Amino acid sequence: MSPQSAVFAQSPYSASGLSLSSDSPPLVLASGSAIRRQLLVNAGLNFIVEPAHVDEALVKQDLAREGASAEALAETLAELKARQVALRHSEALVLGCDQVLACGSMLFDKPADLDHVACHLRALSGKTHSLYVSAVIQQGDRRIWHVNRRADLTMRELSDAYIADYVAAVGQEVMASVGAYQLEGLGAQLFSRIEGDYFTILGLPLLDILGFLRLRGDLKA
Repeated sequence: MSPQSAVFAQSPYSASGLSLSSDSPPLVLASGSAIRRQLLVNAGLNFIVEPAHVDEALVKQDLAREGASAEALAETLAELKARQVALRHSEALVLGCDQVLACGSMLFDKPADLDHVACHLRALSGKTHSLYVSAVIQQGDRRIWHVNRRADLTMRELSDAYIADYVAAVGQEVMASVGAYQLEGLGAQLFSRIEGDYFTILGLPLLDILGFLRLRGDLKA
């Protein structure tokens, strides 16, 4: 999406007075994630959606060579996204986010097709993996806030037959998730234990973001 095709997302709760105050800088979400957008809308925020275009594969390769942690990788990508879009919106609060899945020494990317969805699930079956989420808010050339969060999820032992049935049921929708599951849907059936914030698992540390905006005075206390 180009800057010219950025879209305005308006919450149905705007009239309640709980959205950003009129004298606050505009909020820009530097992400094309449908779930992040929906979470912010549901929380009552009005904002602009303008996804960043960062070569994530190249960044991951460079950081992997440097031995960077999964948390550092998520934070770096979130900041790069926020900074790129902030160059076009000097006064706005630009929110960049990223999520990295690590299982042991392996890092996972979003599945490219349904065969990769099945491969993801076979690799994660019976194991505990971690989701690292970072959110960065940039204003102009300054990073004014960031937070890193982690959630640990233990997946049940899944049979090949169960995986096949799951993939057939969820279809391509889960390809937008790095773990090939959506906890708010059938993905809940995959797990035996979860430790961590629900919003972190969905890819947006929402409570932290709302807390920061409230501390600034952009939201009612």
